[in-house]
Amino acid sequence: MMTRTKLGAFAAALVLGLTACTSANTTVMTADPAVSAQADKALSEVTGKVLSKGPNGEEPAVAQSVELNAAEIEQVKAKKLKAAIVMHYGGNDWANAQIAGLKAQFDKLGIEIVATTDANFKPDKQVSDLETVMTKKPDIIVSIPTDPVATASAYKRVADAGVKLVFMDNVPQGMQAGKDYVTVVSADNLGNGVVSAHLLAKASGGKGEIGLIYHEADFFVTKQRYEGFKSTITRDYPDLKIVEEKGIAGPDFAGDAQAAANAMLAKRANLTGIWAVWDVPAEGVMAAARASGRGDLKIATEDLGKNVAIALAKNELVVGLGAQVPYDQGVTEVNAAASAALGKQVPPYVALSALPVTHDNVLEAWRQVYHTEPPADLQNSVKR
Repeated sequence: MMTRTKLGAFAAALVLGLTACTSANTTVMTADPAVSAQADKALSEVTGKVLSKGPNGEEPAVAQSVELNAAEIEQVKAKKLKAAIVMHYGGNDWANAQIAGLKAQFDKLGIEIVATTDANFKPDKQVSDLETVMTKKPDIIVSIPTDPVATASAYKRVADAGVKLVFMDNVPQGMQAGKDYVTVVSADNLGNGVVSAHLLAKASGGKGEIGLIYHEADFFVTKQRYEGFKSTITRDYPDLKIVEEKGIAGPDFAGDAQAAANAMLAKRANLTGIWAVWDVPAEGVMAAARASGRGDLKIATEDLGKNVAIALAKNELVVGLGAQVPYDQGVTEVNAAASAALGKQVPPYVALSALPVTHDNVLEAWRQVYHTEPPADLQNSVKR
């Protein structure tokens, strides 16, 4: 698990000065000592903490609250449980890391995985996935709803069948923790938005005009990110003006974000930066910036996907992000489900703190987020 000590080391790395670059393909960092000091102080204060509350206002519990001891692990193994993983969409780095953490911990506890599904962000597909998965008679389902309203009745049927439901990030409408589901395990998405706001402000010197590309859906955690980012910029950096906002609904999030960014840049040629709600939309913003010859555009986002990590390593376009720790979230989700299977009381909301990532700590952040060494192309991209 991510420790407060390790997170503190990341915060310390953020105090390093910003370097000006002049390449047409490289982000020009506009340092202002006062703004940098303000941002660094704010980042040090939030690192290792959870700012979010749960979907129903629950106070966050730490991941350690659902860890199992050696005796409990043996009890879980003896039950010979079966589990299914029902994703909203897959194939991106975040989903892959979640699934890797889930699979590793299910294996450690001797729990058989009978299905892993990908709804491609389509509620009707996810409802069908749940119906198919239930024919395999799982004891546990770990899932993230695509839509809290459209999928609610399907999840309620799963709960009524006695399956231990653990949610990632989002909860279907009308369902209650401890009754219909075990818990929801989430990143500190409000904190991720706050982190990305401070990093964009630092990179821009706290001045200029910026655009926001948000997730146009009833999705709890992406709303938290938007709230965290926008409220922080508005409150703490009054000279950094939000002048454009565009929503994207997917499923082509990169393409939709590229179109949104193209429109922003065409309308406002001197736009300082753009915030994108997660790394895949940020890839679309990068494509738009390159097509417009805007190598100086400053992009902030959430989630440490490989493409944005490479951009950070090169000091190109992406200036910083708030990362989740999806592998650790997956491990925590399994522990929560197994705890419930043993009859233990599980907190209704468990959250893991945001991780600030910049050029200076991108390789170490990758190790913490994915529990693997950075891929060779990322390591080779680091601009010294």
